[in-house]
Amino acid sequence: WYGGKIYHRNTSGQFYANAEVAAEWLACSDPRTPIAASAGSFFGMNGHFDYTYTPAQVVSILKGLGCTSYRVGCTADPAQLNAVVKLAQAFQSAGMTLLVLLDLGLRDSSGKLLAGESAAYNATYGPAFTVANTLKQYGVTFYECGNELTRDRAIIIDSTNAGTKALDFNNANWPVMRGAMRGMIDGVKAAQPGAKCGVNFCVADVGASDALWDGTQPDGSFGYPKVRWDITTWHNYEVYGDIFNIGTDGAGPGFDLPTYCKARYGVPFFITEWNTGPEQAQSYRASYITSQLGSFYAARKTHNIQTVMYYVLDSGNNTFGIMTNGTALNPPYGAFTAFTSSHVDS
Repeated sequence: WYGGKIYHRNTSGQFYANAEVAAEWLACSDPRTPIAASAGSFFGMNGHFDYTYTPAQVVSILKGLGCTSYRVGCTADPAQLNAVVKLAQAFQSAGMTLLVLLDLGLRDSSGKLLAGESAAYNATYGPAFTVANTLKQYGVTFYECGNELTRDRAIIIDSTNAGTKALDFNNANWPVMRGAMRGMIDGVKAAQPGAKCGVNFCVADVGASDALWDGTQPDGSFGYPKVRWDITTWHNYEVYGDIFNIGTDGAGPGFDLPTYCKARYGVPFFITEWNTGPEQAQSYRASYITSQLGSFYAARKTHNIQTVMYYVLDSGNNTFGIMTNGTALNPPYGAFTAFTSSHVDS
């Protein structure tokens, strides 16, 4: 029993994690082994390609916040991609890390779910190739494939479920999810073989991540293509619960999600969105920033957490943003900068 999960080591030394479905044991490494992620990009921020800030202003603002990494999404649409090119050029010059979210989905232009695994693969491969092929010359090496796609209404059966069981996800539509992820990863790698690709999950969606990683369907059938990523990316809003003790379906005891992912997938862990709810007062948000950064920072040397990216730089109001039109929102801005200035990213 470790981190809220049962693990087993057989006589050959192989470790297994007990999945929430009874009697299912999944191969992993020893969860107790501490792993420190690469330093230098721990404090991060989210933003959007269509901000009115110039790329130079974004770089300057991030430096003021103590951030060295930034997440921004785009598709292969020229207007979006050209805006991200300008950001990438500025980040390359500044020696900062740009994580590009491939904001591609599971649906066609009319909003209809794509017609199966092959269709989803083909729909995402080309745009992913275009984005990576365009950005590779500007120092971009990190790509996140999809944004909260496990929570698409065609994929999650009941959005109130934590996602800890594969059965929480739609078996008939699961190949579309798998195809889209495979297409994005293969498209990026075809253009830029050395790039690092992440797959994004939410809440406690280890049922989804395990199914993709192992090439299984939600109904437990196996033998399908395995989706393998270079970084595990997760969203952790306060409503989801403490990521180090996150709840499972049916309430039950929580478990340490980054520890489980470290043992199961063996790749760095990025928290690519985190914040409290939009309804919270600014004083509450400031306290939450301090406590969450403290929790994340304490785990960076043991849980393979490489970056934590606050959502968001500017939301146009005080619901999520830490700035509005270039003006700091306090006390959240002050809480963030106080933490980054007093904690070394090493």
